[in-house]
Amino acid sequence: MAFSLIRKLDAPSRGIPSRKAVVMLCSLLAPLILLHLLTDRCASPSPVRGSPRNKRLVSERRAAGHGVAEGATTAVRAGPTVWQLPEEFPAFPPPQDLVVSPRFAGKISPLGEGSKKLPQALIIGVKKGGTRALLEFLRVHPDIRAVGAEPHFFDRNYDYGLEWYRDLMPKTLEGQITMEKTPSYFVTREAPARISAMSRDTKLIVVVRDPVTRAISDYTQTLSKKPDIPSFESLTFKNRTTGLIDTSWSAIQIGIYAKHLDNWLQYFPMDQILFVSGERLISDPAGELGRVQDFLGLKRIITDKHFYFNQTKGFPCLKKAEGSSKPHCLGKTKGRTHPNIDPEVVQRLRDFYRPFNMKFYQMTGRFFGWDH
Repeated sequence: MAFSLIRKLDAPSRGIPSRKAVVMLCSLLAPLILLHLLTDRCASPSPVRGSPRNKRLVSERRAAGHGVAEGATTAVRAGPTVWQLPEEFPAFPPPQDLVVSPRFAGKISPLGEGSKKLPQALIIGVKKGGTRALLEFLRVHPDIRAVGAEPHFFDRNYDYGLEWYRDLMPKTLEGQITMEKTPSYFVTREAPARISAMSRDTKLIVVVRDPVTRAISDYTQTLSKKPDIPSFESLTFKNRTTGLIDTSWSAIQIGIYAKHLDNWLQYFPMDQILFVSGERLISDPAGELGRVQDFLGLKRIITDKHFYFNQTKGFPCLKKAEGSSKPHCLGKTKGRTHPNIDPEVVQRLRDFYRPFNMKFYQMTGRFFGWDH
């Protein structure tokens, strides 16, 4: 329509009508061009490119010592959405390897962070007392990281050195406790001095159990591996006729708790040693775990809701084990049926252990109720 207004005129008067025509044409096209530009920009957003001012600000921040990554963009990604920042606020996107651990709310930690540390707490005994159950229960706690296998460092592998020992440990974050358990430490004469040399602040946990029941359980485990060993009764006595107990047999010796504790108290104060009842670990696992968590300075996270009692095995199991959503009971090697032992031998052992038990109660300030 605008072009139809332009017609050929005589040369002297051509200029004036032409200017009018151009003005009219521009007035018609300008809104169309502006509409096209706005539509195109809204339909196709793109990250803001570095303008001269943007580049200048980035350079100034670098000169001021601020960490600006090479090729930093002004688009910050948060989930599926890209948020555009104005050019006057150059973006400094967070490293992509930063994650927030649900265990450490409010703390941001790079993936793979953590280091191997020497253990701050040890389960040092006793064999067949319930140490495996205690370790498995404790590993449910998010602030405890523990070695699954028994390192036997302070009794068998000490010559390998502390760096070798440290390398066996799992990585831990700030606030987590590194642990391991080796039940033979409690009866190893050199262990207290060696652990003290590593750290005098090490917290020690001992799971104790009726020494008579413990000895029978110890024998049952050996019998499962060596079916041809002598009977429990013949191993218990040096002389069955005189009734003299053979304290050189490890199954008997381990249960003299007061004697072994004397050795530990030469290097550690009593308040750094916690004694867990193996019997109560079965009848009231949450109660004993509460004491352990308090002793380690941890929040009581492991409670009754974590356990159920397995009637077949005769001891508690976890409803959910560490790193699993399935129930977990200890393996087939736990809860073996004990052989029938002559009641007279059992009573003789109870009489033998009674004075040692009484001394142990006095030393620990706790009555375990084994004398009946």
